[in-house]
Amino acid sequence: MVPELVGKLTAVGYTVAVQPGAGVSALYADEDYAAAGAEVSEGAPDGAALVVSVNPLDGEERSRLAPGTSVMSFLPTGQLPDVVVELRDRGVTSFAMELVPRISRAQSMDALSSQALVAGYRSAVVAAGLLRRFFPLNMTAAGTVPPAEVVVLGAGVAGLQAIATARRLGAVVKAYDVRAAAAEEIRSVGGQAIDLELDTLEGAGGYAREMTEDRARRQMELLTPYIAAADALITTAAVPGRQAPLLVTAAMVEQMKPGSVVIDLAAETGGNVEGSVPGEVVRIGHAQVWGGANVASQLPQPASKLYAQNIVNLVTLMTRTTDGVAAFDPDFEDEIVSGSCVTRGGAILHEPTRAAIEGPGTPQPAPPTNPTPGGPPPAGPPAGPPAGQSAGPNAGPPGGGAHVAGADTYAEGEPS
Repeated sequence: MVPELVGKLTAVGYTVAVQPGAGVSALYADEDYAAAGAEVSEGAPDGAALVVSVNPLDGEERSRLAPGTSVMSFLPTGQLPDVVVELRDRGVTSFAMELVPRISRAQSMDALSSQALVAGYRSAVVAAGLLRRFFPLNMTAAGTVPPAEVVVLGAGVAGLQAIATARRLGAVVKAYDVRAAAAEEIRSVGGQAIDLELDTLEGAGGYAREMTEDRARRQMELLTPYIAAADALITTAAVPGRQAPLLVTAAMVEQMKPGSVVIDLAAETGGNVEGSVPGEVVRIGHAQVWGGANVASQLPQPASKLYAQNIVNLVTLMTRTTDGVAAFDPDFEDEIVSGSCVTRGGAILHEPTRAAIEGPGTPQPAPPTNPTPGGPPPAGPPAGPPAGQSAGPNAGPPGGGAHVAGADTYAEGEPS
């Protein structure tokens, strides 16, 4: 949560409480929250029915969650199956921000896109900082310095923002995406679309389909001369919950010119570039290869603001207001609510996660019925968030308004 959005929750009937120091990493002081109408209190999370954080709560916090508590955060189910099992066994209702359906009605709740925007911008700035030459064309009395050439692989939200930012800095930008429809989007932000004359790989939800080994090999061959000619290469291809596709081999990087730069935004999920290391700069041939690690946190204030807005929009969708009193009451018939729900009532409701953990032959349990509207929250105090994270809108005590606790911000990360 950020101070400027506190009013959106109080306006629908929530009481907002914030842990002291929760926004410091994103440059928000306790006084900013108090001025916005929030209470600043060490006991802010106590009695919360919904706990909101950037990343999943740690083991100690999870151990304090009462049955029926709801949690909302990024939750990479494929990487953290033990966390999913624990949430299931504790009877916790969990919502994963990366599972919010990619439909027009849910665009304002799409945290993957908002954080990809931040990461895409950051990738271009890092490339410009590491490259030991100008990005823009410079014509002087002493001579002309040509612009840098940047190649971007992947034209999703992060890729398009990287293209647009590199163009604003004056570089010549060429970009490739396996989806033919992305060519027009590349041109719309000032890039030149690379056409390899290969079949398009349009997939569901705006993502690309997985390619065959032969297709991947041919794509690498055709991309090699473009990468060899580039001063900077930025790769952004990723699919949530899956390993990032390998797009560039070490041999391809070794053909780049001295002083060139490679930015791999997908390094944390396996990497688009062979040899990249998350959070480190390594040398491959003549190139510096920067592996992204929690890239959005390197711009904590805009990342926090955008994520908080996503959270507020999703919580508002799940809010029922009666006579000015707000209650956190998700409608599981809504495809956004059901699509983002991982566990509920002792069951794993996200089918791919359930099949991976319990086996494809396990029958899907019937979802529990909604609690009585206006009824009291589950017994027992749920956990508060870890330091620097937050607890979000919560159903309060019977007869009172709902309670929002904590401040959800990104902690500032160290640039690699």
